[in-house]
Amino acid sequence: MDLERPLPQPITPEAKPYWEGLREQKLMLPRCRACRRAFFYPRVLCPHCHAADIEWFQASGRGKLHSFEIGYQSFNKAFKVKPPFVLAMIELEEGPRMMSNLVGIEPDPKKIRCDMPVEVVFEKQTDEITLPLFRPAGGAR
Repeated sequence: MDLERPLPQPITPEAKPYWEGLREQKLMLPRCRACRRAFFYPRVLCPHCHAADIEWFQASGRGKLHSFEIGYQSFNKAFKVKPPFVLAMIELEEGPRMMSNLVGIEPDPKKIRCDMPVEVVFEKQTDEITLPLFRPAGGAR
């Protein structure tokens, strides 16, 4: 199978719950038990208060488009998604921001706007790796 995207290698122990959740169609986020703030990317210490007491919870999968750009060509040969594509910074309802792709909408800057509501969709790459992508919420186009 010819993959369209580079995949994470290796999956670090602190990110394992994130990848396991994606395989089950769940967007899992780490949260600090000391300050109760969620964060992304997974790491061993809270980036807000530096506590090491981390728990995982299922995020809503909803958020808003914080920023975006439209890629008209790929500069990495491992990234074979056919351009144009939308590279998106998503601000999740739970607070953290994550980089992803916006799908299900024409890659036209006249049709995409910052702050538009988005929701996660899951794209299986292999038996081990599923990626979170985002589309306009409610099928809005």
